[in-house]
Amino acid sequence: MKFDNVDLTNVAVRVSQYPTDNLPEFLILGRSNVGKSSFINTLVNRKNLARTSSKPGKTQTLNFYNIDNICYLVDVPGYGYAAVSNKKQEKFGLMIEEYIMNRPNLKHVFLLVDYRHRPTENDLMMYDFLKYYNLSVTIVCTKYDKVSKSAKAKQDKLISSTIDVAMGDDIVNFSKITKVGRDKVIEIMESYLV
Repeated sequence: MKFDNVDLTNVAVRVSQYPTDNLPEFLILGRSNVGKSSFINTLVNRKNLARTSSKPGKTQTLNFYNIDNICYLVDVPGYGYAAVSNKKQEKFGLMIEEYIMNRPNLKHVFLLVDYRHRPTENDLMMYDFLKYYNLSVTIVCTKYDKVSKSAKAKQDKLISSTIDVAMGDDIVNFSKITKVGRDKVIEIMESYLV
């Protein structure tokens, strides 16, 4: 993947607004403030393609990023952010579920969790939800650079013992600073584009 032409082509809140070209799609999920925008920007080698915000809960639509006309990255609203009303959280949940149920071209899901902390109850529920729909998932542990070298083994163990990762799914450590994990994520994407 070259990432020569990367554009936000569709912003959707319902099925009729999704792209219609049937390109493979990769869903990016995670709780608010886990670093989804930074993950996208690092992956595609752009500074401000996906808007990062110090205020969680900024993404409120399904955003389809076209990558070189070969696939889409699909960014959806983050979950588990208290300042967004329950009604809005519910709406986001339904929007995500509707997407998952109506996209045969959804190839793989990247579920982002914060490497610095034990995966939350919401993270575990989201993983179970994705497995209920038989989706293949990579757990991406963001902010990997923010944990000291001596604490990394303990953190790896904490994450792998908290999330009961299904056979065939991966855990990838990721940092926007050092770019660790970027090549692995691209390799996973490419494996679905063959």
